[in-house]
Amino acid sequence: MKIRLAALFTVLTLIFVFLLYQQSFQTIDVKLQDIWLQDERETDYRVAILAIDDESLHDVGQWPWPRDVHAQLVNELADFAAVIGFDITFPLASDNPEDDEAFIEAVQNAGNVVLARYGMFDKFSQRGMIESTELSEPFPPLKEAAVGLGHLNTFPDEDGVVRRALYRFTFEGEEINSFSSVIAQHYAQKMGEPLRFDESALNELQQFHIDYAGAPNQFEVIPYSMVLNGDVPADYFEDRIVLIGPYTVGIKDDFLTPLDKKQSMYGVEIHANIIQNLLEGNFKKEVDWQWNALILVMLSSIAYFICRMKSPFVSLILLAVFAGLFGYLGKLLYENGLIIAFVYGLLLLATSYVCAVAFHYFNELSERKRVTSIFGRYVAPQVVNEILENGEEGLKLGGIRKEVTVLFVDIRGFTTLSESVEPEEIVEILNEYLDLTANCIFDYGGTLDKFIGDATMAIYNAPLPLEDHAMQAVRSAWAMKQKAVALEEQLQERFGKAVKFGIGIHSGPAVVGNIGSKTRMDYTVIGDTVNTAARLESNSKPGQIIISDTIYEQVKDRVIVNALGEIQVKGKLQGISIYEVEGMT
Repeated sequence: MKIRLAALFTVLTLIFVFLLYQQSFQTIDVKLQDIWLQDERETDYRVAILAIDDESLHDVGQWPWPRDVHAQLVNELADFAAVIGFDITFPLASDNPEDDEAFIEAVQNAGNVVLARYGMFDKFSQRGMIESTELSEPFPPLKEAAVGLGHLNTFPDEDGVVRRALYRFTFEGEEINSFSSVIAQHYAQKMGEPLRFDESALNELQQFHIDYAGAPNQFEVIPYSMVLNGDVPADYFEDRIVLIGPYTVGIKDDFLTPLDKKQSMYGVEIHANIIQNLLEGNFKKEVDWQWNALILVMLSSIAYFICRMKSPFVSLILLAVFAGLFGYLGKLLYENGLIIAFVYGLLLLATSYVCAVAFHYFNELSERKRVTSIFGRYVAPQVVNEILENGEEGLKLGGIRKEVTVLFVDIRGFTTLSESVEPEEIVEILNEYLDLTANCIFDYGGTLDKFIGDATMAIYNAPLPLEDHAMQAVRSAWAMKQKAVALEEQLQERFGKAVKFGIGIHSGPAVVGNIGSKTRMDYTVIGDTVNTAARLESNSKPGQIIISDTIYEQVKDRVIVNALGEIQVKGKLQGISIYEVEGMT
């Protein structure tokens, strides 16, 4: 059984490794990671957002605003902010050259403004550095004035949730870095702080995991117009990163995030989260599938040892505890920069339990059939069922002293008959008689102990309790006598000779259990009660059922007997009163 269970777990593990390689449950896995791994924490004060929100649209006017408005803002912030980032594209010059010139001059004089690009891609790009087919950039004079340029491209997953940031792509051989990374790099240079990016955190598409610090509206957000009108002084942003971007549903730039899949987060705030990751050096690496496969093998091995336990409930509790530990380990690894696949491991544990329970069930069912088939040849079907239901408690093996009734039945005249017929016919006759005795024993709840040549030994009240076992034994004997009549007629007709049963029954204490050696044992009964029953059978004449006085005292009101007096039994000093059963009342 253990080898087959191990084979089952091996197959399960291989299946889940294959599913892992194919990323079959990737969508479910990332959603589970969202729930378990992503937690809100304190947002970085160094990043502030100037929102083009409803209040600012009301104060300044309909979007898009004149470029001189942006020029005024840049001039206000230039001497204080460490970096100013516009999450807005300016691909074309406006209809007012003077406004454009004011904006260009303000950006150039500030020397700390990062502007945005936007790439267009072939949707069939799969792996490696993504190549952009087109690139939208600020119109040339404005582009030249900026201290840096970064792309704004955001790629939500299939469920619309933004979980990764595109670090870079290429356009006509040039590497185009992200808006957030360019801002973080310039801020680090300005503040004299080294900024090191962990390239190993990038996946095959040059994306890295975003560990969101806050849900929507968690970063400090100040209306754009409040800086313009002086309600918020410019020195409030000293040595800070100022991100400027849409913060209203009117200018569609919002996405779902792992921390809140109902309320969208504006793109500018997603950039704020990415910048915080970069400044903190907070990079989460998704481990290669080979390491996840190794984790699956380890989980399967542990599940195998747990599921070998006999109690399904205990196995379930242990697996649940271990699943919790696995989840805790995953979170601990996440905090240390590694992301493992959760869903495959948890599904493997759950599937292992279900398969193990099913395996044990069908194995037990098969064992029941095997025991019923084998043990059913020795005891009545109802006894087999009770043994299977009660298990070891029902059997109580190992040598138990208890009150039993023992029946011996032998075929009288069989030796003489065997001398006149062929051996094959003798076997056929013997089998018919032994089948008859066995069925009569089973019909009344007896246990077939053994066949001894042409004799049969049966036990009543063992291995399981049998009410009124003495009477049940007598009923078995009477059934044998009645059913043997037809067999006797057949033998007389075929061979001109007939045989009859001689039966002896006695009741008393005996030791019941497995008797023998470690390599060969029989379930049987030993003691003086057995010897006495055998002596009674040897004293019976053809067709006689002899019972002891012990049996008679228990059944005398229900049988018709003929008292045969007292006989001396070998091995006993005192004689035994015996009776011949002649009928049933």
